[in-house]
Amino acid sequence: MESFTINSRLYTVFNYKGDASGVPVAFEYIFASWLPSSEYIIDYRPHFEIYGAKYKNDDPDSEEEIWIPIKLKKK
Repeated sequence: MESFTINSRLYTVFNYKGDASGVPVAFEYIFASWLPSSEYIIDYRPHFEIYGAKYKNDDPDSEEEIWIPIKLKKK
């Protein structure tokens, strides 16, 4: 495994709560609903998720953060 540095730039962060089976629905919402209706577009940099102390694998009370890199749409 190798580590790398993610430069400080603009991200939108979604807090997901639920078991792993609902994650695809969350991503569908982000990319098919939220992003197209926002003033942002995807910025092609690393996407990542943070599994903190509230992450419980397949537990319905599990929580994680989904970080999506974005930038303003050109007008």
